[in-house]
Amino acid sequence: MSTKIIAEIGWNHLGNLKLAEKFIKSAKLNGADFCKFQTWSVNNLKSGPWDLDGRRKIYQKAALSFDDHYELKNLCKKYNIDFLTSIFNLNDIDFLHKLQKKFIKIPSHEIYNIDLIKECLKKFQTVFISAGAAKWNEINKITKLKNFKKSAILMHCVSSYPCNYENLNFPKFDKLKQFNNKVGYSGHHHSIDDAILAISMGAVIVEKHFTINQKLKGRDNKFAITPKMLNQLCTYRDNYKKMMIGRGLDVQKSEMDIYKNYRGRWSKT
Repeated sequence: MSTKIIAEIGWNHLGNLKLAEKFIKSAKLNGADFCKFQTWSVNNLKSGPWDLDGRRKIYQKAALSFDDHYELKNLCKKYNIDFLTSIFNLNDIDFLHKLQKKFIKIPSHEIYNIDLIKECLKKFQTVFISAGAAKWNEINKITKLKNFKKSAILMHCVSSYPCNYENLNFPKFDKLKQFNNKVGYSGHHHSIDDAILAISMGAVIVEKHFTINQKLKGRDNKFAITPKMLNQLCTYRDNYKKMMIGRGLDVQKSEMDIYKNYRGRWSKT
């Protein structure tokens, strides 16, 4: 099975749907399978440092209305790429279920939110769950929920933005396989090295933040991968699938010329 690639657009579009369409078109052109956004409302945002540093205003600008969600879904359909979004609040679940029933993403921020995860496992066919910033006992608790084995895909994640090599902690990726052999990866490293390793270790889905221009406003644009990097990642994914085709233990047809004509050619006596 080929690894699916999520281009995490998130709120890199800053509320500009014409810009979002350029993201979607580029993600599809460079090999991604999903374009992922984020569903939240500033009305649900608690008080915090974002009230003083300008982030609340940015969040307000980037928030998606119900109509925006439908437009983005239709744009994804136009470019033949799957629409996906992250859910942060239980109040949005009915709307998102009405929007599409196939996929939903639980971000690392909400891995503690058992009620939200329960409802998503009940309503959606596939629930991607990022396991970043989570204690092991929290992850273990989620794996015991009804429909987990049927619908959930845990995604190894380290919630550090950006994440350096020393903190990627890929031994944990293999540990997650004890709960469900289908394990994914959500990466925040500035390169595609982490995603390539995840594919090589058997990740069924890989997510990377994506931008068409790292100079665009917003923190996530600065460490997101570019179209060129996404293309390199998807090319590796496709080539890895080819490299893993089993050809048995004996001589291959492609080797027969060497086998018949070259073995021993320098051993004249």
